[in-house]
Amino acid sequence: MAIATSNDLDNPLVVGPYTFRSRLMVGTGKYASFEQMAQCLEASGTECVTVAVRRVNLTDRSQGSLIDHIDRSKVTILPNTAGCFSAEDAVRYARLSREVLQTDLVKLEVLADEKTLLPHPTQTLQAAQTLVNEGFVVLCYTSDDPVLALELEKVGCASVMPAGSPIGSGQGVLNANNIRIILERASVPIICDAGVGTASDVSIAMELGCEGVLLNTGIALAEDPLRMAHAMKHACLAGRYAFLAGRIPRKLYATASSPWDGRLSAKP
Repeated sequence: MAIATSNDLDNPLVVGPYTFRSRLMVGTGKYASFEQMAQCLEASGTECVTVAVRRVNLTDRSQGSLIDHIDRSKVTILPNTAGCFSAEDAVRYARLSREVLQTDLVKLEVLADEKTLLPHPTQTLQAAQTLVNEGFVVLCYTSDDPVLALELEKVGCASVMPAGSPIGSGQGVLNANNIRIILERASVPIICDAGVGTASDVSIAMELGCEGVLLNTGIALAEDPLRMAHAMKHACLAGRYAFLAGRIPRKLYATASSPWDGRLSAKP
């Protein structure tokens, strides 16, 4: 009997015209060095890597850049408008990334303030509409608001990315019910973005039915980032396979693992 491979157990993640076998997307900030970043990206198995356009010198390549430490033959770069606080700024940086990095992909972030780093709902929606109209493949960071998530899908975002919890907080998925509502209504991939602290947070997001998880701080600031990168990779797979397999129902009382009457299986 042949043993099923990963490819047999699941279909790839499809975002617009892009296809990924790995459902884990990883950021490039906060690492101790570019070398450590490159090792962690490799260990995570990611095929999609986010780069904050505001924080990277994309025009002067005479000095070392994190772009030089990313193997673009193995991963797809996803430019990120992190650090933008208006639709106008986010659109400007998305256009710059398309010109310099030769990609129509963008992870849209329009933040409301520096304290919470929560997305600004109206500015996010405005920027998303502009970028979709200009031909970008938009993956949009948003709150866990089901209404806003649906509006972002309606304007043409290729993926909606609700936060599990505040950026960099490590609190995991705080409002599973809202994520479930978003998933129930969505027809585009829902990728959990922000708040992941450890491997179990990734598994929980995937078991809810999210198509993928994007994280950065959970790996980069772990005590051992390389080990955590491996952990996140396997947690993403485990959570996805568990979702596809279907968990047993929760029950108030016990059910014997071995049948009492000699039958091969016990009915619940």
